[in-house]
Amino acid sequence: MSEIQGKNIVLAITGGIAAYKTPELVRRLKDQGANIRVVMTEGAKAFITPLTLQAVSANPVSDSLLDPAAELAMGHIELAKWADMILVAPASADAIARISNGLANDLLTTICLASEAPLVLAPAMNQQMWRALATQENIERLQKRGVTIWGPGAGEQACGDVGPGRMLEVVELVELSVGFFQQSGIRALAGQKWVITAGPTREAIDPVRYISNHSSGKMGYAIAQAAARAGADVTIISGPVNLTTPTNCERIDVSSARDMHKHALSLASQADIFIACAAVADYRVAEVAEHKIKKTDDNDEMRIELVKNPDIVADVSKLNDKPFTVGFAAETQDVEKYALGKLTRKNLDLIAANNVATEGQGFNSDNNALTVYSKDDKYPLPLTSKSELASQLVNIIGQQFTKRQ
Repeated sequence: MSEIQGKNIVLAITGGIAAYKTPELVRRLKDQGANIRVVMTEGAKAFITPLTLQAVSANPVSDSLLDPAAELAMGHIELAKWADMILVAPASADAIARISNGLANDLLTTICLASEAPLVLAPAMNQQMWRALATQENIERLQKRGVTIWGPGAGEQACGDVGPGRMLEVVELVELSVGFFQQSGIRALAGQKWVITAGPTREAIDPVRYISNHSSGKMGYAIAQAAARAGADVTIISGPVNLTTPTNCERIDVSSARDMHKHALSLASQADIFIACAAVADYRVAEVAEHKIKKTDDNDEMRIELVKNPDIVADVSKLNDKPFTVGFAAETQDVEKYALGKLTRKNLDLIAANNVATEGQGFNSDNNALTVYSKDDKYPLPLTSKSELASQLVNIIGQQFTKRQ
């Protein structure tokens, strides 16, 4: 039985175009066995009707702090006590600002302030509003109070802008909700230090050009979020990505493979678990040009000498106080053969392998499939969202780490 079965979730909806997704969110949470009560702001009702949400939730929708019938029984306090979790989705910039400042000037903010239940926000707003200093300060203040932030995602927005600010998709929010209840009571990784590399690296050619790859960092960041949700102390060593730092994770930004190598070796000796999820450039330019290399009429070819970069995961595995070390193998053919060879050659404890030539998974995709190998075991993980896959992978790593102790 799912840990979310029978749990009481207050879904608090604020004004924003992403509100149109909330009936589907209610349906999917109910499919998992959760009980849903919906609270709406006046702005939310401009995008979706209370009647629609009443129909899909099978419960009356609450939308007024001063409803005489509801308040006769102190309705807002009863809802606050009823909740096992309050999920604000979409969470507008205005709602985030009011919640962070402890206001209680409508039903939604009053319930947030009056409840002891965990509070989760799924931000949704224009990319510039998300990046605004005021919004980031509000988010930081909420995180320090223990509020969980899911997202936002990045991409094309309703206004035509492109960037961070999209509410996570319904399937991601449902998976995160299930994972939240699975791990909130069991903090399985509490006390463990995890170090995770994520994203691509960039190797400079000249001041304006570089060598890189298609890694988005999504898989590494999903693993970091899943591990943090299970109680681990997580540090991400991140190449250049367009992603928000996962909740309760520390992030160190790097660019080149050598930068990542330096930080990885510094932190790995203090870690219980090291996961090399980054797509690190195998080679770098031998001599980086001081100035931009100019194209000329008599220069039809450019020859660049490359030298090998340090092997981060192999060097971590050579440490005297080596952590439990997990590698990744992104292959286009003979996946199992290459993965097992890398597992042995680099002295890894686990390796997660996938075929990046398969359409719809791997680099830049929201979905992935992995096969995880140890020296004795094999765990096939079928195609699913990277957030769900990360939860499965973290469980395997945690089990294998415990077996080795």
